[in-house]
Amino acid sequence: MLAKVLSCALIGLEGILVQVEVDASKGLPSLTIVGLPDAAIKEASERVRAAIRNSGLIFPSRRLTVNLAPADIRKAGPAYDLPIAVGILLASEQAWPQAAEGALFAGELSLDGSVRHIPGVLPIAAVAREAGLRRIFVPAADAPEAALVEGLEVIPVEDLAQLAAHLQGLQEIPPYRPTWDPADPSPPKYAADFADIKGQEHAKRALEVAAAGGHNVLMVGPPGAGKTLLARSVPSILPEMSLDEALEVTKIYSVAGLLPDDTPLIRHRPFRAPHHTISHAGLVGGGHWPRPGEISLAHRGVLFLDELPEFSSRALEGLRQPMEDGVVTISRSTGALTFPARFMLIAAMNPCPCGYWGDPVRECTCSPATVTRYQKRISGPLLDRIDIHIEVPRVDYEKLTNDRRGEPSTAIRARVERAREIQRRRFAGTPLTCNAEMGPVEVREFCRLDDAGRSLVRAAMQQLQMSARAFHRILKLARTIADLAGSERIETAHLAEAIQYRPRKIGG
Repeated sequence: MLAKVLSCALIGLEGILVQVEVDASKGLPSLTIVGLPDAAIKEASERVRAAIRNSGLIFPSRRLTVNLAPADIRKAGPAYDLPIAVGILLASEQAWPQAAEGALFAGELSLDGSVRHIPGVLPIAAVAREAGLRRIFVPAADAPEAALVEGLEVIPVEDLAQLAAHLQGLQEIPPYRPTWDPADPSPPKYAADFADIKGQEHAKRALEVAAAGGHNVLMVGPPGAGKTLLARSVPSILPEMSLDEALEVTKIYSVAGLLPDDTPLIRHRPFRAPHHTISHAGLVGGGHWPRPGEISLAHRGVLFLDELPEFSSRALEGLRQPMEDGVVTISRSTGALTFPARFMLIAAMNPCPCGYWGDPVRECTCSPATVTRYQKRISGPLLDRIDIHIEVPRVDYEKLTNDRRGEPSTAIRARVERAREIQRRRFAGTPLTCNAEMGPVEVREFCRLDDAGRSLVRAAMQQLQMSARAFHRILKLARTIADLAGSERIETAHLAEAIQYRPRKIGG
């Protein structure tokens, strides 16, 4: 007897409908799986056999052939355990075919028949809805995630015996009903607040501008000046994500298998801080089966790179295209995959290997050649893509011991929210969300200058020898500063502040 069950294959962040065909015929008892399965799927034969028997069901003593169609797409992961088991039950007439019609199945089986968590449930549920299916059977632990897709009946499955009773019409599994409201996020917990940072007022201002427009930042200063604390405080002034942005981020974390157990929907902007020993594939994405890298995990949030020159040059140069396009494309012989990577880069570095070049208190022990070689680890094209360059000097004793607290993050975030609201209205009807994402067309339309502004920018370009990219980034940065000030036009003062954030010489 032939049985057909629907499942899903994940290709990057997108899913493709897969038909699991199970044929039970006469012959020596065996179970063969075809259709370009990986090792985890080939091992499903042993898991499914044990799960069926330990669930009080009968594993047929027949020649079983399982085909995963379409056969020209590689299948990976243990999510096919459940549809294969259901197909075997249907082919051996231990379940009613009508109960599996119009439904998609996905889940990993334990040897005792319990159904375990699988990554990528959100895009799998999205594929089911797009295909016009009515129901989806998923592990009970993944039901809250699948319920994020509207218009789909989610059936939470605890174990194979429970599912078999449902398919036999003996005991129906009630659909999952969400007990939480995705529009009501829990209050975030931040690592640090701007009120707790002593001094560094100019750095706080620069980070406020960066948060308001989604701009990239490079902080240069001696060890212990507060660069890491400043970076970890940035999430506390970023605006909350919209529901569409939250679904984008949740899909990435779901595919990567990093979605927290108690968080079906990520509502707070991610903050990723990879160590400088990370590989190119770990930072940008890749692998034999391409997976999202840190830049995709930081999508709509912050990517913090501490000790920037210590990262490998290959990994850093891999950031250049995603910083411009907001996506990263990973090409393999079997095809190309695209992952979103619209992140806000915050980088920190010392001016030299010992960290004290240019410090007024402690003498630098590095030779000029060593300092130059250290600074040149960061290429010019990468520096050109960073909008804000600031120096973070050591903090005086008087400021450290001052009991007066600074401006809290809540007050700064309110200003950032107002600036972002101006940008949302400006870019309504377009895929743009903030000023940093503007292209040349939008810059020409929204960043017009008066005669005094054009004269100032002309002088700055000649003196600082800026590229065309730097010119456009100054205009976008000035547009953000004007938004923070509530100004319709870009004034000369806004341009002057934007120009001062351009690099002259690292550490000088």
